[in-house]
Amino acid sequence: MTAPPSLDRDSHALFLDFDGTLAPLQADPATVFLTADQTALLTSLSAAMRGALAIISGRDIQDLGLRIPSDIIRIGGHGLDVAHAGQLPVRQPGVAPEALSTAFAETVAALDGVWIEPKGRVLAVHYRDNPEAAAALGASLGSAIDRHPDYTLQGGKMVFEAKPSAANKGTALKIAMQSDLFADRSPVIVGDDKTDEDAMIAATELGGFGIKVGDGDSVAQWRLHDTAAVWNWLETNA
Repeated sequence: MTAPPSLDRDSHALFLDFDGTLAPLQADPATVFLTADQTALLTSLSAAMRGALAIISGRDIQDLGLRIPSDIIRIGGHGLDVAHAGQLPVRQPGVAPEALSTAFAETVAALDGVWIEPKGRVLAVHYRDNPEAAAALGASLGSAIDRHPDYTLQGGKMVFEAKPSAANKGTALKIAMQSDLFADRSPVIVGDDKTDEDAMIAATELGGFGIKVGDGDSVAQWRLHDTAAVWNWLETNA
């Protein structure tokens, strides 16, 4: 895959993942913020595209709202929650099933360097500090989630996430594309992880394309090397 083409600000709709795409992955997600210049660039590009730009992330919508300006559309929880431009980020009520949370907690307690990040109805289990635990951790979490047919377990970069079936970036992208703001545009999705692949498939089906950030297999037609390359590409399109 080669470097992506330029955006057409009049005919494209742009969807950007956050962690690993706009910001480098860090051990503690709470420490990740954009710079003032990066925030200004996103705001400028969104205005140039007449608002057809959205941040689509696995982060909780309220957490995402702390890192993305309110004049940009924020889609959190892999699509479970949406804050439109000018809206306060509000998470829909509900948490993961108690039995599932308990089973995950018991698994994590037996492993060093592994911790749970509750995100409303989504549970993220991080193991960046203990990568050797991946196989055993995945097997144990998979066994627990098998007892909850309305949930799925998806692996990512040093994380496993338990998500309701509605939490899917591909579904979220298709719903967004049905709105008046995105009508008659073609979707472009930039992402780095497995959860972004669903959105890339959806974008391609709707006549757009995906851009993979970093190494690894992908359905994306184009690739950018890292987060710095993403910002360089965005700057050329602002």
